[in-house]
Amino acid sequence: MLIAKDLAVSAALLGGTVPVIQELNFSLPAGKILGLVGESGAGKSMIGRTVAQLLPSGFAVSGGELMFDGQDLVRMPAESRRELLGREIAFVPQEPLSGLNPVLTIGQQIDEHLARLRVGSRRQRRARAIDMLAAVHLSRPAELLAKYPHQLSGGMCQRVLIAMAFASKPKLLIADEPTTALDVTIQARIVQLIAEMQQNEGTSVVFITHDLRLAAQICDHIMVLYAGRPVEYGPAREVFARPAHPYTRCLQLSNPSMSGAGRGLYALPERMPGLSTLKGINGCLFAPRCPVVMEACTTARPPYVEADKGHLAACLRSETTPTIAAPALVDVGAPMMGEPLLKAEGLTKIFRTSSGFFRHSDFAAVKDVSFTLHQNEFIGIVGESGSGKSTVARMMCGLEMPTAGALTIAGRDVTDGSKAAQAHQRAHVQLAFQDPQSALNPRRKVASIVTQAMEAVGEGDWQERLARAEALLSEIGLPPEAATRFPSQLSGGQKQRVNIARALCVAPNILVADEIVSGLDVSVQAQLLNLLLRLRRERHFSMLFISHDLSVVRYLCDRVLVMYRGEVVESGPTAEVFADPQHAYTRTLLAAVPPDDPSAIWKPQPVEGESTRQQAMAANA
Repeated sequence: MLIAKDLAVSAALLGGTVPVIQELNFSLPAGKILGLVGESGAGKSMIGRTVAQLLPSGFAVSGGELMFDGQDLVRMPAESRRELLGREIAFVPQEPLSGLNPVLTIGQQIDEHLARLRVGSRRQRRARAIDMLAAVHLSRPAELLAKYPHQLSGGMCQRVLIAMAFASKPKLLIADEPTTALDVTIQARIVQLIAEMQQNEGTSVVFITHDLRLAAQICDHIMVLYAGRPVEYGPAREVFARPAHPYTRCLQLSNPSMSGAGRGLYALPERMPGLSTLKGINGCLFAPRCPVVMEACTTARPPYVEADKGHLAACLRSETTPTIAAPALVDVGAPMMGEPLLKAEGLTKIFRTSSGFFRHSDFAAVKDVSFTLHQNEFIGIVGESGSGKSTVARMMCGLEMPTAGALTIAGRDVTDGSKAAQAHQRAHVQLAFQDPQSALNPRRKVASIVTQAMEAVGEGDWQERLARAEALLSEIGLPPEAATRFPSQLSGGQKQRVNIARALCVAPNILVADEIVSGLDVSVQAQLLNLLLRLRRERHFSMLFISHDLSVVRYLCDRVLVMYRGEVVESGPTAEVFADPQHAYTRTLLAAVPPDDPSAIWKPQPVEGESTRQQAMAANA
């Protein structure tokens, strides 16, 4: 069906060409799923774009073959290639909103797509569109046709794109991180949906993901990529049950577990080599980060050896891979009990929505939420998008004022909204934003960003602030010279560290972290989680940690609050709640997480109805 033979992709860079993809070989039969896993920069999306013929400017296939259904995609005329795209080869992008036109309704975009596929009259295309949306389990599909992408949730937009991808009954689907940063329940729906439609239509799927547990459950074969070269390939469950390459093993150990005894996370040192340095590496590309490297690994590229039937690994020391172990769990000490550092009592937040000049309705985003937070305690808040997690976080930071209830921080009630209350709140609580890309001013250097809180109150001169910035950067594991760089010169994980350093600049008692590891590679995530535990041990601060990743919450947090439709439906010590959930919604969330054991059967439960955010969108859009 889809066959790659010694496929190579190069980029025009620095006055020459640089290898981006090397030695790519695989065969994907009809009706099977091939998973591509690895860190950002490994080449996963580049392979997907090569197959879909969507390579960026300056990138081109430089060798080998790529055959689709007996046709050479590399040497095919552009016109023939365009005919294949959207008809026999479909592509689902990582970010659903980037794949939909923001100025056209869902109905207009589906109609345009079906017209390209030469589907009948406009009336017939509308009927087909309704059938497509119903097939991906979207409620009220006829009403959705009149809505714009921004009026739908991320999961709903992703399902629209999947419906469009399967409209032509394609032979091949490229799914590029279709579940990244989605709620676990939405992730489960999307994955089940792709598998269901793939089985119904006999479609082959290239599934790109950084979620190893998910890949083990849904993929037939797995290819692990590192710096553009496959380092391990084989049956999915075999690869993850008995990894033969150290890189695969390290990725597994970087991921928090959902079962068994707690363990530390393996944090890979440094980062993957960039394009500009690939030419200068003679040996194994993973050698500088490998925990079992030997001198022979640095002199020549390792050949592929067969670890088992059909299971290949490019490693000279594959027999030592099982010896790589996770570090011991960091001892951060118990929460300091006594008078709570933060106390929320009956917090409620009601938003007024408008659907016309004289029509208003009240929407309760948070209802009667109560909890306490002690010094040196980490509390996780979990739930789907629209459950009220971020609204609670914004009230903790003073960005939203409660409609009802009381919030006491360090012995002072801050719900009156006075300037004194706001100053008290800012002195004790800081927020680390979810997306560092949008949270960091691109025109400011890192030192200026990190010390913004000092600058805002006129504390210290530039030299004092620079010294403070360098000390904070050293504390979070960045070199002092990073202080003079701009955000664009940092990696995603480094930007998130800067985001955390800025929040810690004024030494707050409470850090509110809103999805700060969402969408990151597991290796970068492990570095940040270990950093938070180290800082907790050294500073004894407290944290409200908002996340949809339950394994991260299990690893990091002492207690957990489970929110559903604005209410806390279950709370308690994290280990107890996850081991023996009492509420049906908690059980549903836990069932939506793929198991640690690759051989286990994964059967996520559907969630009845939509989240509060989706309900509000449907009612008021």
